[in-house]
Amino acid sequence: MSRFETGATLTHASAKAALAAGLERIAAGASEVDCTSLTQFDSSALAVLLAWQRAAHARGSVLQVVNLPSALASLARAYGVDTLLAARH
Repeated sequence: MSRFETGATLTHASAKAALAAGLERIAAGASEVDCTSLTQFDSSALAVLLAWQRAAHARGSVLQVVNLPSALASLARAYGVDTLLAARH
């Protein structure tokens, strides 16, 4: 299983670059994203995670989200997208 990390920050300012980097990893076969180091984020992080999952799905695979910070999981619940994230904490 190929894994990549989100990095420490995933906000509106960094979302475009993070999205592109993750899409490259997914195109190369990554099937898991680790959010352990993610400490600064906003709702853009959810948009990026969901876009990565859509990209993986389009390739016929599943992208697992692991170690999602509890505050980001809470934000996902508030927006009603928590069930869309295949997250393991």
